[in-house]
Amino acid sequence: MFRVLAFVYGLAAYVVFLVVFLWLIAFIGDFAVPKTINSGTSENALFAAIWDLALIALFGVPHSVMARTGFKRWITTMISPAIERSTYMWVTNALLALLMWQWQPIGTVIWQAHGALQIVLYGLFAFGWLVLLISTFLTDHFYLFGLKQITAHLRNQAAAPMKFRVILFYKLVRHPMMLGILIAIWFVPTMAVGGLVFAAGMTAYILIGIYFEERGLEAELGADYQAYKQTTLILLPGVRVGMKHVPSDNE
Repeated sequence: MFRVLAFVYGLAAYVVFLVVFLWLIAFIGDFAVPKTINSGTSENALFAAIWDLALIALFGVPHSVMARTGFKRWITTMISPAIERSTYMWVTNALLALLMWQWQPIGTVIWQAHGALQIVLYGLFAFGWLVLLISTFLTDHFYLFGLKQITAHLRNQAAAPMKFRVILFYKLVRHPMMLGILIAIWFVPTMAVGGLVFAAGMTAYILIGIYFEERGLEAELGADYQAYKQTTLILLPGVRVGMKHVPSDNE
């Protein structure tokens, strides 16, 4: 019975994430949802900026900490390892939804593109999300989102660990998922002050997260990752390599 409940729990986490992810795209892109990143304005811009940065921190700290090996070791003393990743997804869903729900817009427009430039920026915006999505499949999409674990658990089996070769985007940069997010949050046709706070705050979180991610990968992969670092840049296109690379779960 527990295996069935764990499967439903994990599958629901994935479905809800898809909804929240689409909501996030529309929220940042300033379209299709009632409240977007640029909707309205705030009476106190300083308070709004502090509040918004706090929301980013509230999302970023648990999202990063829960991906660390030490936290996983601790949490799986209380819950089944089969639903550890699904639990991570539920927390991510809740914190992202909270951020978008409670976001305080600061409406002063910094730039607003029109015509051909608007089309180009929307194209780059879409490209960033596409890079992120494809990169999840280049690693192991269904493992990253906990589906492989709950499916194996339902069959009373152990999920095979995530395996990944350096292919496509990973031949160019070490963290293509993060690069995709950065492209998506910066290349928007309309950037207000609130959007700038979001982009700057998320960029800071991503760079801090990459720092700790790199440390974990070096500890896990040793000399192989050191060699990978020498030939491939973190977020900018580098030299193609042919060695194996196994990103950790929050890449």
